[in-house]
Amino acid sequence: MIIRKPIIRTDKWSLNPTTEQRLLFAETVKVYRRLCRHLVGVIFTHWSELGTLSTQKVIPAVERLVHQTSQNPDVKYPGIDQAFHKFPSYYRRAAIAFAVGQVSSFVTRYQEWQSGIRNRRDAKPPTLNANAGCYPSLYKGQCYKLHGYEQIEIKVFTGSDWVWTIVQISGLRERHTVDSNKLLSPSLVFNQRACHLSVPFECHPEKRQPNTHVVAVDLGINTTATVSVVTFDGTVIHREFIHPGRDIDRRDKRLKSVSVRASKTMGKGGNLHKGFCSNTYRKCRNINQNIAHHVSKRIVNIAKQFNAQAIVFENLKGWKATGGRKGSTLRQRFHGWLKAMIRDYTEMKWQEVGGQTVDVIAAYTSKLAYDGSGVVRRDSTNYALAKFTSGKRYNADLNGSQNIAARGILKLTCRKDSEERSSKRPGRSPRSWACLCDLWTLNSQVSTDTTTSRQRVV
Repeated sequence: MIIRKPIIRTDKWSLNPTTEQRLLFAETVKVYRRLCRHLVGVIFTHWSELGTLSTQKVIPAVERLVHQTSQNPDVKYPGIDQAFHKFPSYYRRAAIAFAVGQVSSFVTRYQEWQSGIRNRRDAKPPTLNANAGCYPSLYKGQCYKLHGYEQIEIKVFTGSDWVWTIVQISGLRERHTVDSNKLLSPSLVFNQRACHLSVPFECHPEKRQPNTHVVAVDLGINTTATVSVVTFDGTVIHREFIHPGRDIDRRDKRLKSVSVRASKTMGKGGNLHKGFCSNTYRKCRNINQNIAHHVSKRIVNIAKQFNAQAIVFENLKGWKATGGRKGSTLRQRFHGWLKAMIRDYTEMKWQEVGGQTVDVIAAYTSKLAYDGSGVVRRDSTNYALAKFTSGKRYNADLNGSQNIAARGILKLTCRKDSEERSSKRPGRSPRSWACLCDLWTLNSQVSTDTTTSRQRVV
């Protein structure tokens, strides 16, 4: 029996607090983090007893150590209640859960380091970070009250007491509009640059009844993503090229300025200081994320439009570029290839709808002609074009996406895993190197067998 993990996605709800509310939020985050630091020390001291408890039992066990009640008058650490007077119980339990996670992570990493599981031979032991930049989790009814989707009432700390304050919600996403999504406990994120709620949702997509289509994606260098929608009988019903050239130019222009500034800083030799052009690299990373989100969103929209059964990608995990000399433009383009980011974002968005993602072997997807004519040759002046043995010229990425679709369809329809088996025919390439023409051949054989069986019945 396969147990599926729940799909958790997080929305950002922007807040519009007043100047007084900003001071209250800052004080709330400050006192919450201070309590977390105290709890980390307590939990680490008693980890030999607490580490064996389940998640449901560990929080009450820590409370019995630090929180004094009529039923628990004698606590081992009464100073915490004195230092954090009238601290809300649900905020305290959220802080305990965070501190337990911090200590558990440290203990696991330290045990791995002791047993020799290290990235480097001279790796230093991990340290327990009690001063982590955490944010308070809000429990419904106790820490926050939602008034529609325009206002939210949050319990905050004034410096001496805990009070309720109503703040305006200025920006939302769309996940709260889906009836099947379950809203979980949000977190109040407040610092010098941000003031919003991080709102997780447990998504329960409806059961789909897809058509016999797949959306195949070829992630390339010349074109960011080449998409083909192919039916199970090998008919290509849609083709599309996705290439946000303006954003790519913005990123490359910034990266080019780094080399210019580096040459002016150190001349022909020397070393750059740590953090050189860190702001520029940060902007480039943000541009890459923006590109990946836009491309993945368009791929998912195409899959929704045609009600596809699956989105098919090449399995490029662990792939490393071999072409291009060090420092060349080609090597830089390979370095900026967003193959993993686009694939991961697409899978996350497509899972939320209830779709399936398939990975196929990447060997010979662009090298073999989709019509079965054999190995193609790349144009010497334009590498994006491929020349078939028949003399036909075709887009190499489009040819590859159609072959990717064929392999995905065979993987979905074959009973046994055709990706792992090799062909029984001598002199023929493995079945994992299937092309679009193999779907045509398979479909014609099925049609012939069906006609023959009908004639026998008659």
